[in-house]
Amino acid sequence: MLLPVNLTLGIVLAVLLAAAAAVAAWASLGRSREIVLAGLRAAVQLAGVSVLIGWVVRSLPPLLCFVALMYAVAVRTAGRRITKNRTWWWAAVPIAAGVAPVVALLLLTGLLPVRGIALIPVTGILIGGALTATVLGGRRALDELTMRRGEVEAGMALGLLDRDARLEIARPAASDALLPGLDQTRTVGLVTLPGAFVGMLLGGASPVQAGAVQLFVLVALMAVQAAAVATVLELVARGRLRRD
Repeated sequence: MLLPVNLTLGIVLAVLLAAAAAVAAWASLGRSREIVLAGLRAAVQLAGVSVLIGWVVRSLPPLLCFVALMYAVAVRTAGRRITKNRTWWWAAVPIAAGVAPVVALLLLTGLLPVRGIALIPVTGILIGGALTATVLGGRRALDELTMRRGEVEAGMALGLLDRDARLEIARPAASDALLPGLDQTRTVGLVTLPGAFVGMLLGGASPVQAGAVQLFVLVALMAVQAAAVATVLELVARGRLRRD
Protein backbone atom coordinates (compact mmCIF):
# COMPACT_ATOMS: atom_id res chain seq x y z
CA MET A 1 0.00 0.00 0.00
CA LEU A 2 1.39 3.39 -1.03
CA LEU A 3 0.01 5.37 1.93
CA PRO A 4 -1.27 3.99 5.24
CA VAL A 5 -4.63 5.44 6.20
CA ASN A 6 -3.97 6.45 9.78
CA LEU A 7 -3.63 9.44 12.10
CA THR A 8 -0.17 10.32 10.76
CA LEU A 9 -1.56 10.72 7.25
CA GLY A 10 -4.31 13.01 8.56
CA ILE A 11 -1.81 15.19 10.41
CA VAL A 12 0.49 15.49 7.38
CA LEU A 13 -2.43 16.42 5.13
CA ALA A 14 -3.58 19.08 7.61
CA VAL A 15 -0.06 20.54 7.80
CA LEU A 16 0.28 20.63 4.00
CA LEU A 17 -3.12 22.28 3.59
CA ALA A 18 -2.31 24.87 6.24
CA ALA A 19 1.06 25.53 4.61
CA ALA A 20 -0.55 26.06 1.20
CA ALA A 21 -3.03 28.54 2.68
CA ALA A 22 -0.30 30.31 4.65
CA VAL A 23 1.94 30.74 1.60
CA ALA A 24 -0.99 32.09 -0.42
CA ALA A 25 -1.77 34.56 2.37
CA TRP A 26 1.88 35.59 2.76
CA ALA A 27 2.17 36.25 -0.97
CA SER A 28 -1.20 38.10 -1.00
CA LEU A 29 -2.57 35.76 -3.65
CA GLY A 30 -6.07 36.10 -2.25
CA ARG A 31 -6.86 32.38 -2.39
CA SER A 32 -6.17 31.22 1.17
CA ARG A 33 -9.79 30.61 2.08
CA GLU A 34 -10.44 28.84 -1.22
CA ILE A 35 -7.45 26.55 -0.64
CA VAL A 36 -8.68 25.50 2.80
CA LEU A 37 -12.26 24.99 1.61
CA ALA A 38 -11.08 23.05 -1.45
CA GLY A 39 -9.00 20.73 0.71
CA LEU A 40 -11.84 20.11 3.18
CA ARG A 41 -14.33 19.63 0.37
CA ALA A 42 -12.02 17.14 -1.35
CA ALA A 43 -11.73 15.12 1.85
CA VAL A 44 -15.49 14.94 2.33
CA GLN A 45 -16.18 14.17 -1.33
CA LEU A 46 -13.55 11.44 -1.58
CA ALA A 47 -14.85 9.82 1.60
CA GLY A 48 -18.35 9.81 0.15
CA VAL A 49 -17.22 8.57 -3.25
CA SER A 50 -15.19 5.78 -1.67
CA VAL A 51 -18.38 4.46 -0.10
CA LEU A 52 -20.60 5.18 -3.11
CA ILE A 53 -18.43 3.53 -5.77
CA GLY A 54 -18.76 0.17 -4.04
CA TRP A 55 -22.49 0.37 -4.71
CA VAL A 56 -22.70 1.97 -8.17
CA VAL A 57 -20.31 -0.51 -9.83
CA ARG A 58 -22.76 -3.36 -9.27
CA SER A 59 -25.33 -2.37 -11.93
CA LEU A 60 -25.64 -0.16 -15.00
CA PRO A 61 -28.35 2.39 -13.97
CA PRO A 62 -26.56 3.75 -10.87
CA LEU A 63 -23.30 3.65 -12.81
CA LEU A 64 -24.71 5.90 -15.55
CA CYS A 65 -26.25 8.19 -12.93
CA PHE A 66 -22.87 8.59 -11.27
CA VAL A 67 -21.20 9.45 -14.60
CA ALA A 68 -23.98 11.99 -15.26
CA LEU A 69 -23.36 13.50 -11.82
CA MET A 70 -19.64 13.88 -12.58
CA TYR A 71 -20.52 15.61 -15.85
CA ALA A 72 -23.05 17.95 -14.22
CA VAL A 73 -20.61 19.00 -11.50
CA ALA A 74 -17.89 19.60 -14.10
CA VAL A 75 -20.24 21.78 -16.18
CA ARG A 76 -21.28 23.83 -13.18
CA THR A 77 -17.69 24.27 -11.99
CA ALA A 78 -16.32 25.22 -15.41
CA GLY A 79 -19.21 27.51 -16.27
CA ARG A 80 -19.06 29.50 -13.06
CA ARG A 81 -15.27 29.83 -13.36
CA ILE A 82 -15.66 31.37 -16.80
CA THR A 83 -18.59 33.71 -16.18
CA LYS A 84 -21.03 34.62 -13.43
CA ASN A 85 -24.00 35.34 -15.70
CA ARG A 86 -26.58 32.98 -17.15
CA THR A 87 -24.42 31.91 -20.08
CA TRP A 88 -22.34 29.65 -17.79
CA TRP A 89 -24.36 26.59 -18.80
CA TRP A 90 -22.81 26.70 -22.29
CA ALA A 91 -19.78 25.06 -20.64
CA ALA A 92 -21.74 21.83 -21.05
CA VAL A 93 -21.01 21.90 -24.80
CA PRO A 94 -17.18 21.89 -24.86
CA ILE A 95 -16.96 19.31 -22.07
CA ALA A 96 -19.35 16.99 -23.91
CA ALA A 97 -17.65 17.69 -27.26
CA GLY A 98 -14.35 16.56 -25.81
CA VAL A 99 -15.41 13.60 -23.70
CA ALA A 100 -18.31 11.97 -25.57
CA PRO A 101 -16.47 11.04 -28.82
CA VAL A 102 -13.48 9.60 -26.97
CA VAL A 103 -15.58 7.53 -24.57
CA ALA A 104 -17.77 6.33 -27.46
CA LEU A 105 -14.69 5.24 -29.43
CA LEU A 106 -13.31 3.34 -26.44
CA LEU A 107 -16.63 1.61 -25.81
CA LEU A 108 -17.20 0.70 -29.47
CA THR A 109 -13.70 -0.76 -29.85
CA GLY A 110 -14.02 -2.72 -26.61
CA LEU A 111 -10.99 -1.07 -25.04
CA LEU A 112 -13.19 0.25 -22.25
CA PRO A 113 -15.67 -2.26 -20.78
CA VAL A 114 -19.05 -1.08 -19.50
CA ARG A 115 -18.10 -1.83 -15.93
CA GLY A 116 -17.96 0.69 -13.11
CA ILE A 117 -14.50 -0.30 -11.99
CA ALA A 118 -13.19 0.74 -15.44
CA LEU A 119 -15.71 3.28 -16.75
CA ILE A 120 -15.79 5.58 -13.71
CA PRO A 121 -12.04 6.29 -13.38
CA VAL A 122 -11.44 6.63 -17.13
CA THR A 123 -14.46 8.87 -17.66
CA GLY A 124 -13.53 10.88 -14.57
CA ILE A 125 -10.03 11.51 -15.90
CA LEU A 126 -11.38 12.65 -19.26
CA ILE A 127 -14.08 14.87 -17.76
CA GLY A 128 -11.48 16.42 -15.47
CA GLY A 129 -9.21 17.16 -18.41
CA ALA A 130 -12.07 18.70 -20.37
CA LEU A 131 -13.06 20.80 -17.36
CA THR A 132 -9.54 22.22 -17.00
CA ALA A 133 -9.19 22.95 -20.72
CA THR A 134 -12.63 24.58 -20.88
CA VAL A 135 -11.94 26.83 -17.91
CA LEU A 136 -8.50 27.90 -19.09
CA GLY A 137 -9.55 28.36 -22.71
CA GLY A 138 -12.74 30.24 -21.86
CA ARG A 139 -11.16 32.52 -19.28
CA ARG A 140 -8.14 33.35 -21.43
CA ALA A 141 -10.33 34.07 -24.47
CA LEU A 142 -12.69 36.37 -22.56
CA ASP A 143 -9.81 38.13 -20.78
CA GLU A 144 -8.12 38.78 -24.11
CA LEU A 145 -11.30 40.14 -25.66
CA THR A 146 -11.76 42.48 -22.70
CA MET A 147 -8.21 43.81 -22.80
CA ARG A 148 -8.10 44.16 -26.59
CA ARG A 149 -11.63 45.34 -27.21
CA GLY A 150 -10.40 48.16 -29.41
CA GLU A 151 -8.69 45.72 -31.77
CA VAL A 152 -11.88 43.68 -32.05
CA GLU A 153 -13.83 46.80 -32.96
CA ALA A 154 -11.13 47.77 -35.45
CA GLY A 155 -11.47 44.38 -37.13
CA MET A 156 -15.22 44.84 -37.38
CA ALA A 157 -14.69 48.31 -38.85
CA LEU A 158 -12.53 46.74 -41.54
CA GLY A 159 -15.36 44.45 -42.54
CA LEU A 160 -14.76 41.32 -40.49
CA LEU A 161 -17.75 39.53 -39.06
CA ASP A 162 -18.14 39.79 -35.28
CA ARG A 163 -17.19 36.11 -34.87
CA ASP A 164 -14.11 36.39 -37.08
CA ALA A 165 -12.87 39.53 -35.37
CA ARG A 166 -13.19 37.91 -31.96
CA LEU A 167 -11.48 34.73 -33.16
CA GLU A 168 -8.47 36.63 -34.46
CA ILE A 169 -7.91 38.15 -31.03
CA ALA A 170 -8.94 35.29 -28.74
CA ARG A 171 -7.49 32.26 -30.55
CA PRO A 172 -3.80 32.62 -29.52
CA ALA A 173 -4.72 33.17 -25.87
CA ALA A 174 -7.21 30.30 -25.76
CA SER A 175 -4.69 27.90 -27.31
CA ASP A 176 -2.50 28.32 -24.22
CA ALA A 177 -5.01 26.09 -22.41
CA LEU A 178 -3.42 23.15 -24.21
CA LEU A 179 0.05 23.79 -22.78
CA PRO A 180 -0.34 21.89 -19.46
CA GLY A 181 -1.43 18.72 -21.27
CA LEU A 182 1.26 19.09 -23.90
CA ASP A 183 3.99 19.60 -21.31
CA GLN A 184 2.79 16.64 -19.26
CA THR A 185 2.86 14.40 -22.33
CA ARG A 186 6.25 15.64 -23.51
CA THR A 187 7.92 15.11 -20.14
CA VAL A 188 6.25 11.87 -19.04
CA GLY A 189 8.84 9.39 -17.84
CA LEU A 190 11.51 12.09 -17.69
CA VAL A 191 10.12 14.61 -15.23
CA THR A 192 7.07 12.86 -13.80
CA LEU A 193 5.57 9.39 -13.46
CA PRO A 194 1.82 10.13 -13.56
CA GLY A 195 -0.81 8.49 -11.41
CA ALA A 196 -2.04 5.87 -13.88
CA PHE A 197 1.49 4.53 -14.37
CA VAL A 198 2.27 4.40 -10.66
CA GLY A 199 -1.14 2.94 -9.83
CA MET A 200 -0.74 0.13 -12.35
CA LEU A 201 2.70 -0.74 -10.99
CA LEU A 202 1.40 -0.79 -7.41
CA GLY A 203 -1.47 -2.99 -8.58
CA GLY A 204 0.96 -5.60 -9.87
CA ALA A 205 1.01 -4.78 -13.60
CA SER A 206 4.22 -5.01 -15.60
CA PRO A 207 6.07 -1.80 -16.53
CA VAL A 208 5.06 -2.32 -20.18
CA GLN A 209 1.36 -2.61 -19.28
CA ALA A 210 1.59 0.42 -16.99
CA GLY A 211 3.30 2.42 -19.73
CA ALA A 212 0.63 1.47 -22.27
CA VAL A 213 -2.19 2.55 -19.95
CA GLN A 214 -0.45 5.85 -19.18
CA LEU A 215 0.15 6.54 -22.88
CA PHE A 216 -3.51 5.87 -23.60
CA VAL A 217 -4.56 8.32 -20.86
CA LEU A 218 -2.24 11.06 -22.09
CA VAL A 219 -3.20 10.76 -25.75
CA ALA A 220 -6.91 10.56 -24.92
CA LEU A 221 -6.58 13.65 -22.75
CA MET A 222 -4.92 15.60 -25.55
CA ALA A 223 -7.80 14.70 -27.88
CA VAL A 224 -10.38 15.68 -25.26
CA GLN A 225 -8.69 18.97 -24.42
CA ALA A 226 -8.15 19.98 -28.04
CA ALA A 227 -11.85 19.46 -28.78
CA ALA A 228 -12.89 21.29 -25.61
CA VAL A 229 -10.69 24.32 -26.29
CA ALA A 230 -11.79 24.54 -29.93
CA THR A 231 -15.44 24.40 -28.89
CA VAL A 232 -15.23 26.91 -26.05
CA LEU A 233 -13.33 29.29 -28.32
CA GLU A 234 -16.12 29.07 -30.89
CA LEU A 235 -18.75 29.72 -28.21
CA VAL A 236 -16.88 32.79 -26.99
CA ALA A 237 -16.41 34.09 -30.54
CA ARG A 238 -20.13 33.71 -31.23
CA GLY A 239 -21.06 35.45 -27.97
CA ARG A 240 -22.71 32.40 -26.42
CA LEU A 241 -20.29 32.44 -23.50
CA ARG A 242 -19.76 36.02 -22.41
CA ARG A 243 -19.36 38.34 -19.46
CA ASP A 244 -21.60 41.23 -18.54
